[in-house]
Amino acid sequence: MVDKNKVKNSSSEAQNGSREIKNGSSASPLFEIKKITKVYGEKVKTQVLHGVDLILEKKEFVSIIGPSGCGKTTLLNILGTLDGATSGEIIFQGRNLTSMNPDELADFRNRNLGFIFQFHHLLPEFTALENVLIPTWIMDRRSGMKHRERAEYLLETVGLKEQINKKSTDLSGGQQQRVAIARALINSPQIILADEPTGNLDTESTNQAYELFRKINSELETTMLIVTHDSGLAARCDRVIKMKDGRVERDCRTDVVECIEF
Repeated sequence: MVDKNKVKNSSSEAQNGSREIKNGSSASPLFEIKKITKVYGEKVKTQVLHGVDLILEKKEFVSIIGPSGCGKTTLLNILGTLDGATSGEIIFQGRNLTSMNPDELADFRNRNLGFIFQFHHLLPEFTALENVLIPTWIMDRRSGMKHRERAEYLLETVGLKEQINKKSTDLSGGQQQRVAIARALINSPQIILADEPTGNLDTESTNQAYELFRKINSELETTMLIVTHDSGLAARCDRVIKMKDGRVERDCRTDVVECIEF
């Protein structure tokens, strides 16, 4: 189980916003971003992120919430090295990612990060099992028995033991999302980055996805970072980061009464 006292004391001061978490952790954080900015365009420039500072500790269960256009997905993409920052530093367990070349970043992503998106991006001609195995083909150029056994275990963990050999097109939307969750876990990532993972799900499937995220966080000790518009889902996370106009407006724990009213 997650040590809530450790999580409560594990975060740094939020940039440009009120602060409700004090940094009491002596261990190296999982992720640390320093003064991150992002500007799009050359002739006409649009600044999306304004000097964002953020620390994520191991085993945390965190949501990022805010209105459309506030920069939350851009921040998630930068953390996932899917997009580059205009300036600032991204530190992963003491390693500066901003100094890596594209090939090094691709290898880093596949070995350390798991991604879940609003749209599942499953290959329709592949079975649930084959879709889950795809990241292992990228990392090791093949999938051995060890990979297959882990994929089967993960599909069973997400409740799809009986659907393992079904094509993704024969699965419901909720089942497809669970395949995507299993795929994100296949290489044992230290953190899952989820961008609106319940955006296309009904209430029942959203609750099932949330319970799966909690199980992953608790049993596999995987850090969860979820970008969402769903304030109900955000409130069920342990920590909420609220963004506005490209800045962290608020960063607090949901066991603090005032934090619920974000």
